[in-house]
Amino acid sequence: MKIEMCDGLPLVSVFLSYNGKTMQLNDVLLDTGCFTTIFDTDEVEEIGLIIDRTNGRPRRMYGVGGESELCYEQIVSDIKINSHLFDSFQLQLGITKETYGFNGILGIDFMIGSGALIDLREMLVK
Repeated sequence: MKIEMCDGLPLVSVFLSYNGKTMQLNDVLLDTGCFTTIFDTDEVEEIGLIIDRTNGRPRRMYGVGGESELCYEQIVSDIKINSHLFDSFQLQLGITKETYGFNGILGIDFMIGSGALIDLREMLVK
């Protein structure tokens, strides 16, 4: 993944695959300070990634300054983020675009699970 700096923040584009559908999601924040990956509900709905009210649970997402937003946390099976397939991946769905200007946030959970290496000299995630 190529990292592009925008207003001092590292943004990437990812390919998401779920239920046999794939999409490119741009303007995703690469955030080593965020534990959980979150995607904007409106952006990922087209591939069938929707809130599962039966198996998920509402959570509060806290940002800088302590303000919180409501999101939904759930375990998703067989989701592919770029070339890494997760059999069981806990993620959050919420409103990130309107509130923060991002289509999603890749958290440290994704980075550890995929073995990502962040190369800031080359501006790549390998």
